[in-house]
Amino acid sequence: MTLLVVLLSVLLAVAVIVCVLLAVRLAQLRRVGTPILLRTIPAEVDHGWRHGTVHYSDNSLRYYRLASLRPGPNVTFARQSIEIAGRRRPEGTETEILEGMLILQVQTTGRTPSIGKGSDGAFPDGKVKDGYELAMGPGAVTAFQSWLESRQSARSQRRKSA
Repeated sequence: MTLLVVLLSVLLAVAVIVCVLLAVRLAQLRRVGTPILLRTIPAEVDHGWRHGTVHYSDNSLRYYRLASLRPGPNVTFARQSIEIAGRRRPEGTETEILEGMLILQVQTTGRTPSIGKGSDGAFPDGKVKDGYELAMGPGAVTAFQSWLESRQSARSQRRKSA
């Protein structure tokens, strides 16, 4: 009987530690990031959405999934490789969880990490192409587009001073 009590106590302690770690991560991410929902495409109409936050930096956008114990970002988008392929409003049952949000369809090129399955396709020159949908509020969409449009053009080169 005492072995069973010890085993249950250990399992309970592990469960409590995991819950505390999840709560700390959730609180930490909600304080600093911009809340969004993300999913890889193609996907069925109302499947695959993951809650998380994004953090902007000079060269990348880092996505942290809320229900993850991973210490680093779950997905990192290189700023130069992001293209907005389209936008839409939530459809069907998506409206229940995405009320008041806009959905941006985003394509990334290059070697960016993806969620789970890997890449959706490749360009003829060998670059990997991943597709994602980002659901966010109107203010977050404006911030994302501003951040994206203010990047340096891939074609522009700085001239050396004379």
